[in-house]
Amino acid sequence: MHNFDLFLPTKLIFGKDRLSELPEVLRPLGSRILITYGGGSIVKSGLLDSVKKMLRDFTIFELSGIEPNPRITSVRDGVTVCKKEKIDILLAIGGGSVLDCTKNIACGVFYDGDPWDLVLDTSKITKALPIVDIITLAATGSEYDAGGVITNLEKKKKRAIIHPMLIPYASFCDPTLTYSVPAWHTAAGAADIMSHTFEQYFVRDGNILTDGMCEAMLRTVITMTPAAIKDPDNYEARAQLLMVSSFGCCNLLCIGRTPSTWPCHAIEHEISAFHDITHGVGLAIITPHWMRYSLNGETAAKFAQYGRNVWNITEDDNMKAAEKAIDKTAEFFASIGIPSKLSEVGVTDEHFEKMADHIPECWASLKDSLVPVDRDGVLEILRNSL
Repeated sequence: MHNFDLFLPTKLIFGKDRLSELPEVLRPLGSRILITYGGGSIVKSGLLDSVKKMLRDFTIFELSGIEPNPRITSVRDGVTVCKKEKIDILLAIGGGSVLDCTKNIACGVFYDGDPWDLVLDTSKITKALPIVDIITLAATGSEYDAGGVITNLEKKKKRAIIHPMLIPYASFCDPTLTYSVPAWHTAAGAADIMSHTFEQYFVRDGNILTDGMCEAMLRTVITMTPAAIKDPDNYEARAQLLMVSSFGCCNLLCIGRTPSTWPCHAIEHEISAFHDITHGVGLAIITPHWMRYSLNGETAAKFAQYGRNVWNITEDDNMKAAEKAIDKTAEFFASIGIPSKLSEVGVTDEHFEKMADHIPECWASLKDSLVPVDRDGVLEILRNSL
């Protein structure tokens, strides 16, 4: 059993018909609000207008157009607005990308330099605006964690920013707001949740409690994703996906375990930095190949445990059970409409060498992964995924 810290101060406000509580939640934080959002789906759905009507007693400003794989340019725009208009509160409405961008804005307001500096060195973060969010996609779990991911297209870099001051004050999670999420993004979000779970499950030392939590998370996604794709208005399916999304990155799954080096995320961040593909799709393509790379005589028992407890595989031989479990994983991703090869989403091997070189800059080393992944290992996984 490894030592651990667990700090979960965010108030999760979960369920239908909870948005009416928004003014009450925001009022103690201030009166000047910057609403951040993406490409306009919340405008088309009427959600933005509904929120603004609820907040008619507040002074509202807006920052729209935040991209998937949110860019540092949007962060800079948000910081400029906050400083000019003396913003008290940030209200993010959308998926994880909007919230990730908003987290960088929150700390960038109190920094005199470029907010990208804070992504590269979080020790420079000294203060942050309070963040409240309304989540419309089950995927990243950013609504219940201290981190985000920002892309700098000019530098071809995608980096995580993680700091306790970036944990949201409150997160509204209404499953009905995810009804309009199309099948592609529902599937990608599910793959993201599964990857967060895999990264914390497949480590050298686990324990009964968190093994069970991870396995339950995975079974939930495997059961509920096809149901949500088949019937987008299936409340139970959407609710369970949104619930497990929140617990994917909040550190609950990793208590008492070997710290993970997040190898699949390390590799996928490089891919989407160069190609701007959907994050969850990249993870789904990479993951089975990382699993096969990591499967050996020592790790077979862990992969077999996954197969037996998640996929109900009855094979007694650990290696055979492990191989079946990996095959089942790849088959599941294909069954929900995710491509199985990077080439199918426009990725070539042109930048593979640069990707392998970049990883140590932000992930330190993958030598402590379930099976150590060196530069050659990164290239092998990438090439096998192509």
